[in-house]
Amino acid sequence: MLRTFKKTISLIAAFLMLGTLSAKTEVIVASAGPMTGDLAVFGEQLKYGAEMWEKDVNSKGGINGEKVKLVIGDDACDPKQAVAIANKLVGMGAVYVAGHFCSSSSIPASAVYSEAGVVQVSPASTNPDFTDKAKSDHIFRVCGRDDQQGEVAGKWIADKYKGKKVAVIHDKTAYGKGLADETKKNMRKNGTKETLYEAYTAGEKDYSALVSKLKSKKIDVLYIGGYHAEAGIMARQIKDQGMKVQIISGDALVTQEYWNITGDAGEGTLMTFGPDPRGKASARKVVKKFEDAGLNPEGYVLYSYAALQVFEQAATKAKSTKSNDVKKAMRSTSFDTVIGTINFDKKGDVIATTKDPLYIFYKFSKGSYAPL
Repeated sequence: MLRTFKKTISLIAAFLMLGTLSAKTEVIVASAGPMTGDLAVFGEQLKYGAEMWEKDVNSKGGINGEKVKLVIGDDACDPKQAVAIANKLVGMGAVYVAGHFCSSSSIPASAVYSEAGVVQVSPASTNPDFTDKAKSDHIFRVCGRDDQQGEVAGKWIADKYKGKKVAVIHDKTAYGKGLADETKKNMRKNGTKETLYEAYTAGEKDYSALVSKLKSKKIDVLYIGGYHAEAGIMARQIKDQGMKVQIISGDALVTQEYWNITGDAGEGTLMTFGPDPRGKASARKVVKKFEDAGLNPEGYVLYSYAALQVFEQAATKAKSTKSNDVKKAMRSTSFDTVIGTINFDKKGDVIATTKDPLYIFYKFSKGSYAPL
């Protein structure tokens, strides 16, 4: 009986050891963003990119012999929820987070990741404070910044609409206000002063009072620092009041859903976004996979995929998936991704090149958007 008992204990110990070894062969990474709420369309973009990457990397055997387990975090673009999700992901053992989407979520969440020593790479957060005020060297992004985006937009408006009345408005968020302020600053730098500068509240369904104010000021150009839903409502109400206003905004319009809201009222809307990676040779195979799956990799889908390619390549170079090792490799390596070659500067921002500008203009027309 004693011998049988000892044999049973030995078997249990062996199984426990196997479980421990198995756990070590799986690395947890995360994608975080607004999977629910008004901006869920963008969370969906991040999720699609991350899930395709997980499928692709595991089909190759994982990273350094470790299979990848992807965890999705929903912050609803709410700062408090973003902090809670960040703590949850850290507690689950995530070594790398491709997120978040909204700057107002990425910035507070970054403090959690910094304290835990977890690498965070945002595919989409553009507010300069995200990297400028990072509390560690574990914070990166694969998109551009609002000061870069605002420089492109502000100069364009000043050059193209000299003598016109320009209104600059924002939704009070870290992203919306930051982008509006950078655009306004660069408009002024290039000789155009705004006629109206005003804030609005996100989430409302009626902006007719604001539109009436634009009409009374005889505004020709409206720059919106904010997201697609509110911009779409404004576009409709501007048309309803019989106004002809050139609407210009930033990368938060980069979704087909904007046109679904505006219909013909969105005709001619301009926005800034990075060069469309769907047309790059480096993205061709991945784009086809999305299309074969019935998905359109628009907007930030490929940026999400690229953020995780960076992890894959950095961990392979470091021969380790530990956050500190990955971080060190990220700061000394060029990465070949679906959105192009990525190099990070000391802050964790992408280094722009003449070949790959961070922002260009797009135009909505006849139901879709395309580069000018």
